Amino acid sequence: MFNFEKQLGRLGKQTILCIGDLMLDDFVYGEVSRISPEAPAPVIAVGREDLIIGGAGNVARNIASLGARCIFVGVIGDDIAGTILKSEFRAFKTIKPHLVVDRSRPTTRKLRFVSEHHSTHLLRADWELAKPVDPKIEKALIAKALAALPRVDAVVLSDYAKGTLTPRVIRAVIERAKKLKKPVVVDPKGADFSIYRGATLITPNRKELAEATRHAVASPDELAAAATALMGAVGSKAVLVTLSEDGMMLQARGATPVHVPSYSVKVSDVSGAGDTVVAVLSVLLAMGADFEAAMRAANAAASVVVGKRGTATVSAAELRARILPSATLAPEEKIVFDWRELEGRLAGWRKEGLRIGFTNGVFDLLHPGHVKVLAQARGTCDRLVVGLNSDASVRRLKGKDRPIQSEHARAEVLAALEAVDLVAVFEQDTPLELIRRIRPSVLVKGGDYVRNQVVGRDVVEAQGGEVILVDLVAGFSTTRIVEKSRARKSPARKPRKR
Repeated sequence: MFNFEKQLGRLGKQTILCIGDLMLDDFVYGEVSRISPEAPAPVIAVGREDLIIGGAGNVARNIASLGARCIFVGVIGDDIAGTILKSEFRAFKTIKPHLVVDRSRPTTRKLRFVSEHHSTHLLRADWELAKPVDPKIEKALIAKALAALPRVDAVVLSDYAKGTLTPRVIRAVIERAKKLKKPVVVDPKGADFSIYRGATLITPNRKELAEATRHAVASPDELAAAATALMGAVGSKAVLVTLSEDGMMLQARGATPVHVPSYSVKVSDVSGAGDTVVAVLSVLLAMGADFEAAMRAANAAASVVVGKRGTATVSAAELRARILPSATLAPEEKIVFDWRELEGRLAGWRKEGLRIGFTNGVFDLLHPGHVKVLAQARGTCDRLVVGLNSDASVRRLKGKDRPIQSEHARAEVLAALEAVDLVAVFEQDTPLELIRRIRPSVLVKGGDYVRNQVVGRDVVEAQGGEVILVDLVAGFSTTRIVEKSRARKSPARKPRKR
């Protein structure tokens, strides 16, 4: 079983070779409020323009966004769009582009006019020459790809049917990759998938699968049968069918088909989602993940990018947040040991005008009394920061036999609670310095305190904040729990016989 929690930290160690049809994605955003007097066509008042590396280049962007390295091989024309693409690649330190200039064709460019308010695509204009590159360009592409293969962990063939991936280029790359035992992921185009024979994993959508196999693909059984037929035809180890809002279906050789539903998300733009899928698949397979684990990661990643505008990418942090349970992520997202991180964490809350609350304690053995106090504290504010005494601080306050649990263990337990938004560990005997750093709007303590004795009260009230005392749950005390536990483990000794 692939351990996402442990393995996602290794994303940055992978290098992927991506070959395919590079294009410039040009998004022009604006508002439409009238019809042209010259013709019955809407007039868009342009607000902004985004120029983005697209097509197979977006696969490379997604690989880089995940933290992995990418060697990219593609074709551009001798034109302004090609110059822009070369310039855009310089922003990605982990992408090494090998761009072959073909003066006989324009750089593929897709210009989309989008309503800013409704995120609706109004019109798309394409500049392209969708025919195979000539033998000279083909030879240059093969040379660059084969030279890179020994240095990579996996290969992606991103085919948009614009002419970069000729049968000769595809065969040369797949055959050499097989000899080097490098997995090859193919995002296919066209009706004849036999040109991809020998690939490790091929990722058609439902329509492409139907056209390539001439099978019905309406039901799950039909999908599985068509995928099995395609797998046999191309000799791949697996076929992953993307099903848009219906998720994905994986058919691996000799295995039962696996279907994963799509995540329930608000879709903003599906442009480039397929690029994200093959990027994640390639990086996960490079790490040694099985097909099902790679599919689940790709499905999670796709749900992130469709919620973004334009040709988007997914980061490693976004993938982790989507695929791992929130309690697993709590330690890294909620715990601060270095106070220099505090301001960055709090700045966003302050910018949103959120009311920041603070409470503190040892929380050695978390019990219902603690949970009740924390829940009440969270009810007084929008975001709750909990100050936690370090191990050294606890020993000074409670004695050398405390704490029972380390500061890391206590922090993780607190961070897993929904009521807690941030845990800050402090070394001092009191949280006064921490309170001065955080500058909370509300300071919360248990009802066993007297307001005038609450540490930090003067600091909080001086800046217009307030101190709130919340009710305690009777009958719960960490000290009593520890004493009772020790009493049970240490029965009275019988007198020794002499």
